Amino acid sequence: MIRVRHVSGTADTRWKQSARVYTGDVATSTRPVVLEAVLGSCVAVCLHDPFLSAGGMNHILLPGRGRDERSTRFGQYAMEVLINELMKHGADRRRLVAKAFGGANVLRGLTKTAIGSDNATFVREFLSAERIPLIAERLGGKHPIEVHFYTDTGKAKVRCVNCAQCSNVVHAESSYWRAHLRDRNLSGEITLF
Repeated sequence: MIRVRHVSGTADTRWKQSARVYTGDVATSTRPVVLEAVLGSCVAVCLHDPFLSAGGMNHILLPGRGRDERSTRFGQYAMEVLINELMKHGADRRRLVAKAFGGANVLRGLTKTAIGSDNATFVREFLSAERIPLIAERLGGKHPIEVHFYTDTGKAKVRCVNCAQCSNVVHAESSYWRAHLRDRNLSGEITLF
């Protein structure tokens, strides 16, 4: 499933529309918009074109590619879609800068690998290979975070999620893992283009 949206926002920089970016979503805007995500082991990459004052965010569940190569839940395709959507709206790939968030290891004991760490490694390697500078990151740890990314300025605010909400994030990720991913072979190579 591909869930891509361009958030129109408002031209008035005193008031910013906000939009939640859920797992597998890609959102972009050429207007002042605040993109928000709550992340556990998932990773959000925020790209910004400072000249155009445009930006976007994806919400990656797993690194690399999945069996459905056109799913934005997987890092490879989510990154390609985010870059292409920004370029479609006038961004120049050579001006893009990145910020990355999430990648916490909140699913301890449910998987053989640390999905959060794998997601963080994928994002760093992808951005390096594509020569997109990673100018800020908050990757890793053990607790979920909430990110607010301002598409016009490229600024980001991050806060740890209230402990009462931590169990909700862990439960949601655990449920998805059990229902959709547990029996799949998720190993394999990551091909960077």
